[in-house]
Amino acid sequence: MLIGYGGIAVFFVVVVTALELTKRKDATFSEYATAGRSFGSFFGTMAFLNTWLPGTMFISFAGLAASAGVIGFYSMIYSLLAVVLMFFLAKPVHDWGKRYDLRSQADLLGARYNSRAVRIVAALIGIAASFPWIVLGMQSLALVFKYLSFGHVGASAAVLIGIVVIGLRQIWTIRFGMRGVIISDMVQGIVAYLIGTLIVLGLLTWLVSNGHGFDAVAPDHFDLPGPGSSLGPLYLSSLILTGALGGWCWPDIFVRLFTARSVATIKRSAVQAAPVLLIFGAALTLMAIAASSVPGVTEAPDDVWFITAGIGGVGLITLAGICVVAATMGNVGANLQALGTQTANDIIGVAKGVRVTDPRIGRITVGVLTLLAAIGAFATVGTSSGLITLALISYQGICQLAPTLFLGIFWRRGTATAAVAAMTSGFVTAGALQVFCPISIPWLGGLTSGVAALLVNAAVYVALTYVAPMSTAERRRVDLLFDRLHASDADPDPHIHPAPEVNLDSHTPAH
Repeated sequence: MLIGYGGIAVFFVVVVTALELTKRKDATFSEYATAGRSFGSFFGTMAFLNTWLPGTMFISFAGLAASAGVIGFYSMIYSLLAVVLMFFLAKPVHDWGKRYDLRSQADLLGARYNSRAVRIVAALIGIAASFPWIVLGMQSLALVFKYLSFGHVGASAAVLIGIVVIGLRQIWTIRFGMRGVIISDMVQGIVAYLIGTLIVLGLLTWLVSNGHGFDAVAPDHFDLPGPGSSLGPLYLSSLILTGALGGWCWPDIFVRLFTARSVATIKRSAVQAAPVLLIFGAALTLMAIAASSVPGVTEAPDDVWFITAGIGGVGLITLAGICVVAATMGNVGANLQALGTQTANDIIGVAKGVRVTDPRIGRITVGVLTLLAAIGAFATVGTSSGLITLALISYQGICQLAPTLFLGIFWRRGTATAAVAAMTSGFVTAGALQVFCPISIPWLGGLTSGVAALLVNAAVYVALTYVAPMSTAERRRVDLLFDRLHASDADPDPHIHPAPEVNLDSHTPAH
């Protein structure tokens, strides 16, 4: 127990030391929210990875591969597709963000559609869908502290310890904002995905060399859902589509595009992230599949990471636990920072009719959300099944931002009315279908509730765009917004040098 918990403590100190040594006071709310749009590609890569790949990759995702086999590769596939989207999103999102001082995903949508309603609906969906995952993230360290106690701490106590540790870590997220999140992501990302990959490859080599090769894996682990299966032939495609499109709908992922120094920096980060996602994702999935023949894994597939690490004794189990903690810290911290920013910027700011400029407002909202998440995590200890159900519903719900987001960025015709109606109808449809068909919808060939709702969502968006097109003045505004993407001199301070011909009153105060 001393070695296990001591290892976590040492890692915690290393992360905090890195934050304290690099701390810098944010002069404005925009700097607090976007880290001054100043980070290079390596930091951008690590920040993306540490947000995209949560600690549950080592637990639930590895557990899926251990229990169900090659279907576990879906996470690697959708991650690589998401990186391709990152490459194409780079220019419009970064350039609009820099020119118009955009701080969040909802802020960008408010600017694109010139609508407070779009901005508020997008912010509310993002917050409602993300919050259950923060609570689950705080609780997810229970398995780590259970194993690292080596039998001295029970399951319930381990949950409480995990909540306290991850909650304590957020003190520095509150203090240092997005800059602190990115600095810590660099340290945490190196541990979770570089050192973690080395551990995975070592475990895979040991398994194959010691009688747990792929010939020992149950034959059904190499099957995929197809025609006639209980899940349906479209189930796997739905998982991949939801992951790839929905990934960029999460506020904490999207804001990564605002923190980079330039468009080229984001594109380099995408290129750098791809091989890491490929190697890490493939290795972890293969390791989990091979480990399915290890005694104890069939009964507890989510424990596959720690059961397999047990071959290396206390030291390797401790390193395995640190990898999970590092990944979880990054994901929870980024989520809280993004949601706090969105609450302050796109709900409080809009409600007051002002453009938020004081970074203290951001710190307060992040602090309040951290406290609420910790209370929620404590209050739901022992009842996580309901939270997991809510989280699954929220994942189908968050991807309902996709038509409004992607069509808004890549298509000029979309209107505010279409966006609000599409997001609302999609979110409600996804929630209703998820309740009745929580895994897949048999009469739709295995589509998940989220993908089925996306069809409704996109149809509403396109139909209303053509039935009630934008006005001539709005068309001129949108054309100018898109035409300026070809300009290379993004205005560094739109409040000092406003662009009067592009009306962004939906998210900036009148001059």
